[in-house]
Amino acid sequence: MTILVAGATGLAGSAIHRELVRLDRKVLGVSSKDVDLLNREETFNFIRSVQPRVVIDAAAKVGGIKANSNFPAEFLSQNLQIQTNLIDACYEFDVDRVIFLGSSCIYPKKCPQPIKEEYILSGPLEETNSAYALAKIAGIELIKSYRKEYGRNWISVMPTNLYGPNDNFDLENSHVFPALIRKFVEAVEFGSEKVTLWGSGLPRREFLHVEDLARAIIVCLDNYDGDEHINIGSGCDLSIKELATKISLAAGFTGEIEWDRTKSDGTFQKLLNIDKILALGWSPNIEIDSGIKCTIDWFKSKYSDRLS
Repeated sequence: MTILVAGATGLAGSAIHRELVRLDRKVLGVSSKDVDLLNREETFNFIRSVQPRVVIDAAAKVGGIKANSNFPAEFLSQNLQIQTNLIDACYEFDVDRVIFLGSSCIYPKKCPQPIKEEYILSGPLEETNSAYALAKIAGIELIKSYRKEYGRNWISVMPTNLYGPNDNFDLENSHVFPALIRKFVEAVEFGSEKVTLWGSGLPRREFLHVEDLARAIIVCLDNYDGDEHINIGSGCDLSIKELATKISLAAGFTGEIEWDRTKSDGTFQKLLNIDKILALGWSPNIEIDSGIKCTIDWFKSKYSDRLS
C-alpha cells in the first residue's frame, strides 16, 4: 500500500515522511518540484500514474502574520486550488484514505479556551489570516462532503502551531517560532545588543514539535474515521514574551528585547482541546525547552553559511 505525502519537503510533510520511513511503511514524498498541485490536469495525471492507497495532504502556501496580511488573495486562491485539485483527483482515482491537514486558525478570533472541534464557524475569524483560514475551512468541508455523498472514510486534522526541522526561517514570511530563532541566533553571531520583536508579547500560543505531529498523524491514519476534524496540539500554551525569553536564553542572547507595539498581535489566545486525540492513545513527547534547543541546533547546521 503506497502512502503519498504531498508537501513532503515542508515542515509538517517532511516529519510525516520521516516517521513513515521509520515505521517501514511504503511511502512516496512529493513536493512542488515533482508535481504542480496548482495545475489540475497535472495533479490528476500524477495521481493516476502513482495510484496511492493513502494520501496525506500537507501541501499548502503558508506564512506568518505579515505574509498573510500582505497577500490574502494568493493565500486564499492558491490553497483552494492545491487542496481541491488533490482531493478531487483522489476521488477520481479511488484513493482509500485521505488525511487533510488544516490549521488552528480555522477557529474564531474570540473563541472559548481550550478550543473544541465543534467551535468552528461559531464566530468571526482573526482578520490578519482570514483568507488562509477560509481556504482550510473549505478543505474540511470538502472532505466532509466526500464522506457524506460518496461514503469515503477520509478525515481532517487540525494541528496547532508547529515548529522543528525544515521550518521556514525567512523573516519576510515565516511564523513566530522560526522568526524568533533566527533573530536571536543572528543577534548572537553578529554581536547585536538589541532585538526588536513584533507586538506586545502578551498573546498566548500553543506549540507542537513536528515529530509529535507526525506520530499523531499515523495514529489518526490507523485509528480515526470520524466525520468531525480532530485537533492535534500540545495541550499547553505560553505567551510570546515567554517564548522569546526561552529562545533568547537557548541561543545565548544577553541583550535587550524591544517590543514594537505598532505591529499586530493577532488573536490573543489559541489553545486547542486535544481530548479526542489523547483518547486514541497519542500524547506529545517533546517538551518545548528541548524542542527549542534541537531546532536552534538544526538552524545553525543548515544556515551556517549565513552566520559567518
